Amino acid sequence: MFTGIVEELGSVDRQDGHRLSVSCRTVLADSDVGSSIAVNGVCLTVVDRTETSVSFDLSDETLARSSVRRLGPGDPVNLERPVSLVARLGGHLVQGHVDGVGTVTAIEPDAIGGASVRIAIPPELPGTVVEKGSIAVDGVSLTIASLRDDDMTVALIPHTRAVTTLGSIREGDPVNIETDVIGKYVERLIERAG
Repeated sequence: MFTGIVEELGSVDRQDGHRLSVSCRTVLADSDVGSSIAVNGVCLTVVDRTETSVSFDLSDETLARSSVRRLGPGDPVNLERPVSLVARLGGHLVQGHVDGVGTVTAIEPDAIGGASVRIAIPPELPGTVVEKGSIAVDGVSLTIASLRDDDMTVALIPHTRAVTTLGSIREGDPVNIETDVIGKYVERLIERAG
């Protein structure tokens, strides 16, 4: 379980099919083989570790459902270690289980260095995308500022733009979307109740 509060910007060393290697420092501190790390919001298991990088195996499901398949050498990635039971929950509950890939359709910078970002929502996403609700975009915990049938807008503060990959996104870029886990369970319970 994660919080959507990015700890570090890593850099892709290589991505060859089903193996991804990322250079990093902070998340190496207590991440051994078998540990989980969220990479752009995708929960991955460390399968190899050096003094400067971690490597992950990528399943076909991960490659099909997320934007990880598009990563290449030098690309920045948002990294977060799992939350511990004694940590503050600064964002929201994030599983690292991507629901779909959205597309950035507009970026409107504001006067203080932040931006409003509009993202087209994939039609297969559950109905748990709600205005003022929580959402993870490339693993970053955000609040949905506004919502239309086929897109949502999130507001980025200058700090978020400075310390995550969202500061360098452009129109047309794919982003991993994970909707709120509590909303998913509520939706499923309602469906089962008829």
